[in-house]
Amino acid sequence: MRNEVLFLTLKVFSTTGGIEKVCRIVGKAMYESCIRYNKRIKIFSMHDKQEDADDNLYFPSEIFTGFSVNKIRFMSKAVIQGRKSKLVIMSHVNLLIAGWLIKKLRPSVKLILFAHGIELWNPVNRFKRKMLQSCDEIVSVSEFTRRKMIEVHGVEEKKCSILNNCLDPFLPLPKNAAINPGLREKYHIEKDDKLLFTLSRLSAKERYKGYDKVMEAMVQLQDKKIKYLIAGSYDKEEKEYIDGLVTKLSLQGRVILAGFIPDEEVAEHFVMSDCYVMPSIKEGFGIVFIEAMYYSLPVIGGNADGSVDALLNGRLGILVTPGNVNEIKEAIGKVLTDTAKYKPDNRLLQQHFSYESYKLKLNDMFKRSLGWGVGL
Repeated sequence: MRNEVLFLTLKVFSTTGGIEKVCRIVGKAMYESCIRYNKRIKIFSMHDKQEDADDNLYFPSEIFTGFSVNKIRFMSKAVIQGRKSKLVIMSHVNLLIAGWLIKKLRPSVKLILFAHGIELWNPVNRFKRKMLQSCDEIVSVSEFTRRKMIEVHGVEEKKCSILNNCLDPFLPLPKNAAINPGLREKYHIEKDDKLLFTLSRLSAKERYKGYDKVMEAMVQLQDKKIKYLIAGSYDKEEKEYIDGLVTKLSLQGRVILAGFIPDEEVAEHFVMSDCYVMPSIKEGFGIVFIEAMYYSLPVIGGNADGSVDALLNGRLGILVTPGNVNEIKEAIGKVLTDTAKYKPDNRLLQQHFSYESYKLKLNDMFKRSLGWGVGL
């Protein structure tokens, strides 16, 4: 049986970022679609080691090859395998060169690029723009990114589609995610405290998540029972920046920098919080929003990026102008005054962002590209 699909990735298992999480879910969905239509798929990862896929829950390790950052070997194997495939899917713009080479050597191969966020929001050089044009389809994770592909890069609108990210099918069920009293004690959260929560990588080079504006809003709210837990790995410069803000705004003891949280502990952090808030300005989609809502947490996001898709244009949460501290303050005040009122509609969440609905949309992509399922 000839290989039909080659999925090229940078990382799948070796880090826990948003794009890596998406790649795991996409890999699972693609594998299941291939099984359904009796097709073969291979997954290549530039940075992962082969053993990183051992015992993973998403797809059999036999279809996965990790190249341990050996870029030359990755490129050569990708081109060789790509020429034997009918469809090559690239998980990141930095893999375009591999797809472009495959297309040059075998023009009949279909190329699909997944476009996530800021890596494709700004103009690129002429060569990369030409490589973008060679793609048969560019699948964006949000309408915001899709518009950027058309307006910034001049990609034909008919080549641009949207496939919103979805919930990880292996997230702990909400009914199994109980409040951990020891967790509140760890962070010195009192029983009557109201807890805001943000989960994100914190980097001085990526200072766009809006937690500084949330802190300014806390000052304006003048309620000392409001505390703010900021979780995620951080660099030294960003920690110093946040510590400086805490001192400047007199929020000592009310802003908690938690650091990295393992995946298995994320659910209990959502469950113990009262509101997830991240008024970002550069979010490709914001998978963390739909995860927070999965645990019935009210969410506040920015209205200037892909967060709009995650919050269904405000149907699942409150959208605010990211730099507007007054809007953020008002939104936080509303949620903490009547948390039950602002809990997301779980039926709507599942309808749009469940893994099963995602897989159906992915099948549509295969149908467009390869004709799978047509006439069945």
